[in-house]
Amino acid sequence: MDVDNNVINYLSVRLRGFFAGWENISDIREIRLRTGRAMIVCMRGGERIVTTGGGERIATKDGMPVIVGKEDIKETLEYISNYSLYAYEEEIKKGFITMNGGNRVGLCGRVVYEAGSIKTIRNICTVNIRMAHQIRGCSDMIMDKLYESTGKDIYNTLIVSAPCCGKTTLLRDIVRNISDGFMGHAGMTVGIADERSEIAACNMGVPQNDVGMRTDVLDGCMKSQGMMMLIRSMSPGVVAVDEIGSDDDVQAIRYAVNCGCRIIATVHATSMEELYHKIPLKPLLGEKVFGRIILLGNREHIGSITGIYDGEGNII
Repeated sequence: MDVDNNVINYLSVRLRGFFAGWENISDIREIRLRTGRAMIVCMRGGERIVTTGGGERIATKDGMPVIVGKEDIKETLEYISNYSLYAYEEEIKKGFITMNGGNRVGLCGRVVYEAGSIKTIRNICTVNIRMAHQIRGCSDMIMDKLYESTGKDIYNTLIVSAPCCGKTTLLRDIVRNISDGFMGHAGMTVGIADERSEIAACNMGVPQNDVGMRTDVLDGCMKSQGMMMLIRSMSPGVVAVDEIGSDDDVQAIRYAVNCGCRIIATVHATSMEELYHKIPLKPLLGEKVFGRIILLGNREHIGSITGIYDGEGNII
C-alpha cells in the first residue's frame, strides 16, 4: 500500500500539507484526528505528533502541534465518502467507514438512537484512519499442517491469540491460500461471514483485501446468521469467521460441520489453558471439532506462531 498517495490525500488540504517533510511515511499505521486537539499518527516505532514545521516529534516532547479544526474533519469526511456521506449510513451507525483499498475509518460523535437501535452518528468530532495491513504469504509456512493426510480436505482450524497479535491477518491469508489452491492442493470454495468487515474489508460490497478467487463474502452480517446463510446459498467447502465466542456462534459452527463444511475461525485467548476455560467453546473443544489449533504470540514479533496443536491439544 502506498500510504502517501492512498491515504494522505484523503485528509483536508491543510492537514495533508504538514506531511511534506516526513520520513518513513510508509510506516504510518493510524492517523488520528480529534477536533480542537493535536493530529497524532501511530507508526511502527510508536506514536508521533505532527508539527507545524512539517516534521514529526515524539508525543512526550515539546513542540508546536498541528491542531485539527472542525473544517478539517468536515473536509476529510467529504473526501473519504466522495461527497456522499449518506451512502455510508449503514456503516456509520456501526462506527466506521471502509475505504477503497481496505483502509478503515473509525468515527466518534453524537450517537442518535431510533426505536432502541443506533440510527447514525452526528456531529462527528473524531476520525481515526487505520491502514489496511494484509501480509500475503504469512500463512505459507504452516499450510502443509492444515491439510489432512489425503490432501483433499482442510482440518477445522482455530487461530488463538490475544488482541492485536495478528490472528485476523493470518486467517485472511489462510483463506486466500485455500481459495486459490496451494502447492498442488486444489482450490476450494470459501465463504466468509465478515461481521466486522475486517477480513475482506469490503467497500460497497467489493472485497478490498485479497481473499482468493473462489471466496464469497457476506459483509456486515452476524457470524451465526452468516454461516448458515452461506451454507444454504453458496455451498462453500470452507467457512471462515473471526472472533467466535457466543453460544450462537457455537451452534452455527456445529450446523456447518454437520453439513460437511470445514471451519476456519479465530478466538481471543492468550494461552491454551485460557482457551480451554472459555465456557461457550468447551463443547467444541471437548468434542475435538478442531483438528488444528494455532496459538499466536508477540514474543519475537507480532503474529509469531507459539505452537500448532492437534485436536487432543498435543503440539505437532
